Amino acid sequence: MNTGAAFEPWQVSATRFPGQDAADEEQLRFMLGYAILAPSSHNTQPWIFRFHGSRVGLYADRTRGLPLADHQDRELTISCGAALFNLCLAIRHFGRTMVGQLLPDEANPDLLALIGLGERKQADHECNSLFGAICRRRTNRGPFEKRAPDPGFLEKMERVAVQDGAWLHVVHGRSMRHAVAELVAEGDRFQWHDARFRRELASWIHSNRSESHDGMPGYSFGHGDLQSILDPFLIRTFDVAERVAARDLDTAEKSPALLVLGTPGDTARDWLHAGRALQHILLHSTAGGLSCSFFNQPVQVDTLRPRLLAAIGRQGHPQVVMRMGFGGDVRPTPRRSVREVLRGG
Repeated sequence: MNTGAAFEPWQVSATRFPGQDAADEEQLRFMLGYAILAPSSHNTQPWIFRFHGSRVGLYADRTRGLPLADHQDRELTISCGAALFNLCLAIRHFGRTMVGQLLPDEANPDLLALIGLGERKQADHECNSLFGAICRRRTNRGPFEKRAPDPGFLEKMERVAVQDGAWLHVVHGRSMRHAVAELVAEGDRFQWHDARFRRELASWIHSNRSESHDGMPGYSFGHGDLQSILDPFLIRTFDVAERVAARDLDTAEKSPALLVLGTPGDTARDWLHAGRALQHILLHSTAGGLSCSFFNQPVQVDTLRPRLLAAIGRQGHPQVVMRMGFGGDVRPTPRRSVREVLRGG
């Protein structure tokens, strides 16, 4: 059971919605409680919100960037795109249309989106189903069952990605799967041999008893309380690249489904599209009883991205590598509250 302020955001309830007669700012402030439950690299939660009249701006919080793992802030922007999807889904669920635009100010690239409430419109069943999955979605790094997701579901996810301005490639065949898994392992070796990368990673890993509102507790890796206390020191101190690479190679090859999410271009707008598509897929997966986790090493290491693209025979730019399958229940990770991410409000 998770208690304390770091887990209170997961207790957000639609029953506390202020109602459609409340001011737009009050409604949006409540809906931000769902935006902040989006996934992010290392659980950095790299977003800030500010109100501009009755609209809310989504800003990149670059102080929470990962210079070694994400030197272009690409995954940071993808994470913000996932938060944006949650916000827009909440708007629809509570009976409004969304009005707004992406990257509305060329002079301020940190302002990623400006969102407001449109006319009243009743949400459909799929919207409500996805909305209900927001508070249940988890990143599951644990073991999956051998059975694969239904092919029809994966085909639907391919269409979902296109709908959001991205593409999804399902890795088929033993040779293609092995090629992608080898790139995951090669990325592990490149990153873990670098002491700077290990220090960066360790700074976002916390003990199970930490009261931090961000980062990754040891239990999210299946580690007990004592192990979780030692984890940051061990990661900083020891180069276990070969061990990590062997583990991830095996896990990737045995994944029930191995997927690559990509985009036609590689701009901030494309990264936002990728984030929205990613969260759309993750919520469909959660609603369908599926779990997901990530193998982003081949897109974090610049020299591996074109090789990943060649391995799957696609055009464009790979943004996320993930596995999907049927896993057990996992605990939520800490979250910053709306109060902590809302500026000037």
